[in-house]
Amino acid sequence: MNPRFNRRRFLATAASSGAGLLLLGSGHSARGYQANEKLNIAVIGAGGRGGSNLREVASENIVALCDVDERRAGSSFKRYPDAKKYADYRELLDEMETQIDAVVVSTPNHVHAPASVTAMRMGKHAYCEKPLSHSIYEARTAAQVAGEKKLATQMGTQIHATENYRRIVELIRAGAIGEVSECHCFLRGGGSAADRPTDTPPIPPGLDWETWLGPAPYRPYHPCYVPHDWHYWWDFGGGAFGNMGCHYLDLAFWALDLRHPTTIQAEGPPAHAESTPAWEHCRYEFSARGDRPPVTLTWSHRKPPAIFAENKFPPWAWGVFVGTKGMLLASYPKRMLWPEEKFADYEPPEPSIPRSVGHHQEWITACKTGSPTTCNFDYSGAVTETVLLGNIAYRTGQKLEWDGADMKFTNCPEANGYLQREYRPGWTC
Repeated sequence: MNPRFNRRRFLATAASSGAGLLLLGSGHSARGYQANEKLNIAVIGAGGRGGSNLREVASENIVALCDVDERRAGSSFKRYPDAKKYADYRELLDEMETQIDAVVVSTPNHVHAPASVTAMRMGKHAYCEKPLSHSIYEARTAAQVAGEKKLATQMGTQIHATENYRRIVELIRAGAIGEVSECHCFLRGGGSAADRPTDTPPIPPGLDWETWLGPAPYRPYHPCYVPHDWHYWWDFGGGAFGNMGCHYLDLAFWALDLRHPTTIQAEGPPAHAESTPAWEHCRYEFSARGDRPPVTLTWSHRKPPAIFAENKFPPWAWGVFVGTKGMLLASYPKRMLWPEEKFADYEPPEPSIPRSVGHHQEWITACKTGSPTTCNFDYSGAVTETVLLGNIAYRTGQKLEWDGADMKFTNCPEANGYLQREYRPGWTC
């Protein structure tokens, strides 16, 4: 390990001390915050999606910005001339440990957990884009550290804060379609990659390629990775499923109180050692939860699952809950009980889930007051793990039996090799 980044581990204090006052953990001392006082935030990954997150937390003090690509982050850098600028988040955290309260992480997937966990070990609150991690070990570690440090965390599944998602959850819980035994999610698009390129074009000016790679194995720069298509390479992303799965599966986890699947199986084109598939079907089985029956959850992208192929659902629907009394169709902005004529006279329950103050604002408020967030790393870590489990089942070609409590596959030793990977020297989680 690079000694420059061998940080001391500090215990964070997150105890409430009077109304509206929270003692925030920092490397050297805790500082009291009134609810109307501003946080000092560092944004790790300031271009692209990071620019959007930056605008959502602009009510606070933006004291540091970090991005490996000066051109992509240029507009964000210009917007905050007084914020300190970095290419390497490790240097940012080392130098500004006592000056920041929280981090927003919007890097590619393979750096999500290393950056978030490193900051949390210093006692910093963390907001991280979806998926929470690149591996199941990382997701479990992020949730564990957040819990131990009693930090405010939120994964960037912004749709969770919408009113439509709330009404869908209320319909399921009210028994509108009876006992739910199936949920199917279908992403109509999705991309893929192919073989690793053999040409080695020059690295563009302003891009710190070595730092962009982070903990991933070294490979030469190529524009097929940056700025977007890293999603389709196993070393950096999880394909279309890794990119969108948390948004879709989140609704099922919330409405059906899911946690760990017991079995996972997947199919797609022949697995490629380096690149993700153009299409994929994943099927999960979840055990009964209290008086709720077992549930089958499926994910598909590019090729429609059978239930979509067999029914003339409206084109906006990407989610289908199947119950003993009918179905519920879902998308980000819409919902529909199906078949329509059967539910024409149905009276929905009165709204019971409180309106969100905003996905980012939930987290900001939690950092200051200790209030809960709806997509904290414990909840969102389980959603992320489930997406990752589907990709492991696809890559191994096996129906996997999963022991979520002990974090291991019980019937396929090969699959356990995908739970964690070795980092390059100098990088930790």
